[in-house]
Amino acid sequence: MTQPTLIALALYVALGGAYLLVLPFGLYLYLQKRWYVASSIERLFAYFFVFLLFPGMLLLAPFLNFRPKPRQIEV
Repeated sequence: MTQPTLIALALYVALGGAYLLVLPFGLYLYLQKRWYVASSIERLFAYFFVFLLFPGMLLLAPFLNFRPKPRQIEV
């Protein structure tokens, strides 16, 4: 393979990895922190990014668990 072909291949792998793994994981973390305090405009942008990064969100969804921790009820 020639040098430009390897550079193009590495660029495709880097951009694909960012689109499918890095950006959706960052969006998951952002949504977890801001879910209950986001304004309506912020929520609109967050939903837009969920739509934009949907393939990566589907790819990561089976491996992430952001459920709230169980409450400790004292009796």
